[in-house]
Amino acid sequence: GGFSGNITAQAAMTMIAALLSSALPLLSLLVVHFWAPWAPQCVQMNDVMAELAKEHPHVSFVKLEAEAVPEVSEKYEISSVPTFLFFKNSQKVDRLDGAHAPELTKKVQRHVSSGSFPPSTNEHVKEDLNLRLKKLTHAAPCMLFMKGTPQEPRCGFSKQMVEILHKHNIQFSSFDIFSDEEVRQGLKTYSNWPTYPQLYVSGELIGGLDIIKVRFFIKILCLEHPFLKLKVLTNKASVMLFMKGNKQEAKCGFSKQILEILNSTGVEYETFDILEDEEVRQGLKTFSNWPTYPQLYVRGDLVGGLDIVKVGAFSFPVLRSQV
Repeated sequence: GGFSGNITAQAAMTMIAALLSSALPLLSLLVVHFWAPWAPQCVQMNDVMAELAKEHPHVSFVKLEAEAVPEVSEKYEISSVPTFLFFKNSQKVDRLDGAHAPELTKKVQRHVSSGSFPPSTNEHVKEDLNLRLKKLTHAAPCMLFMKGTPQEPRCGFSKQMVEILHKHNIQFSSFDIFSDEEVRQGLKTYSNWPTYPQLYVSGELIGGLDIIKVRFFIKILCLEHPFLKLKVLTNKASVMLFMKGNKQEAKCGFSKQILEILNSTGVEYETFDILEDEEVRQGLKTFSNWPTYPQLYVRGDLVGGLDIVKVGAFSFPVLRSQV
């Protein structure tokens, strides 16, 4: 226990090796501070660690000069100082990036009070994490997982992403991956995307900064984001009919006629009852620039209403070829 000063790269690697081989006591908590003497915030956090060491004599606190142990820093993805890694039960269990004394204190207290980690049922843990990640990615229509916050981005890529979203007036919520090591590591596997930031729309990964920079994706986000639900609905099936009622019961004469035409052709199609969703009913008029119903879509593109479908140019041999 207690607070240790600088150690060499060789000693650092030996310590890590001992840790991973369970040479340390099974339940010991080790907090490693990756620091730099030129950074005043690191010096301040060393003082915080010294105080924590007095309060928690059974916790080991070690500081490593990040630039002096490049092998260790690279292994644990240390890209800025100060960074704190937490090891317990021979595993890295948490991480804190930045000079946040209250958060460091909170994390130490939490890990000390949590006791031992049960011999983990990895599949159960993985399932619970995936459930949590699914909820997080669906927490808002547009979710940004970044380093830091929109007000205080803590890496250049995250800062650029926030600037792009703000520039195009895209409403979004964010999650600071530095605040939760489990989410930070788990989301890489969940999305099969190894870096941050990551942008999700309706729970689906769009990509990182490079993807968002591409004009095509910017166009999707800026022009279609307000109508994202409609975009999904119009592409739900190869042929989608938005009508009053459904296949079994049309609730207006025009919808009934277009059903009869579709049924006579043998074309497979799906329907959406616009009477059950006022948001869709009003929004689709603007989305398609078409003021009335029914509306027929093929592969997400508007064909038209009843009169258009009746016209010979849109006869169903043509429609079948499009489908």
